[in-house]
Amino acid sequence: MAREHILIVEDEEDIRELMRYNLSREGYTVTEAGTGEKGIRLAREKKPELVILDLMLPGIDGLEVCRTLRNDDALKSLAIVIVTAKGEEPDIVTGLELGADDYVTKPFSPRVLIARVRAVLRRKAGEETNATEDSIIQREGMKIHPGRHEVIIDNDPVDLTYTEFKILHLLARRPGWVFTRYQIVDAVRGEDHPVSDRSVDVQIVGLRKKLGRYADLIETVRGVGYRFKE
Repeated sequence: MAREHILIVEDEEDIRELMRYNLSREGYTVTEAGTGEKGIRLAREKKPELVILDLMLPGIDGLEVCRTLRNDDALKSLAIVIVTAKGEEPDIVTGLELGADDYVTKPFSPRVLIARVRAVLRRKAGEETNATEDSIIQREGMKIHPGRHEVIIDNDPVDLTYTEFKILHLLARRPGWVFTRYQIVDAVRGEDHPVSDRSVDVQIVGLRKKLGRYADLIETVRGVGYRFKE
C-alpha cells in the first residue's frame, strides 16, 4: 500500500472529497485545503510528497501557488499535478512551465487521477535514486548514450544533429513527462546552437524520421508539447 502524503488544494468541496476518498483508499495520507493561501501554508508545514493543485482558486490562484511552491528551496522535491478545466490549454502550458510535473483536466476519472499520481511519484523516486545526466538510456533496441552524444538503434548508429539529440535526451530522461515547446527551447539553446519554439515541431519531425520504428515513442500532446512514451 502507498504511504506517501498528498495535499489536495481544491475549492470545490465535492471534488475535494472525491479525490480524498479515492486517494485514501489507495493508502495515501491526505491533507486538504480549500484556498491557495492555506495550500501554501500546509505544504510548508506538512511537506507532502505531492500536491494536487486546482488552478481556479479564490484569492491566490493555482498558478501563483505553483510559482510560490517552486521558489521555495525547502520544497524542491515536491511533485505537483495541476487540475484545470477541459480546453484551458494556455493554463496547462503556463503551469508546466512554472514547474508542474503533470496535469489532469476536469471532468476526470478517479482512476485516471490515481494513475497520474502514481506515475509522477514513481518518476520522482526514480529520478532521485538513479537518474543522472550521463546515464545510458535504453528502450528495447534503442540506446541513448549522453556522454558520447550517440544513439544506437538495432546496433546501428543514428546520425542526429546536436539539437535533435538534445531534444531526444531531454524527453527520454523523463518518460511520461510533458514538456512544452518553451521548456524544450530552454533546455536546448546555448552553445551556439539556437532553436526557437516555432522550430521545435520541425526538429521533432526530423527526429521521428531518423528513429524509424521507434518514432512513436515521441508523443505529441496537442496544444501543449511533447513527451516520451512510458
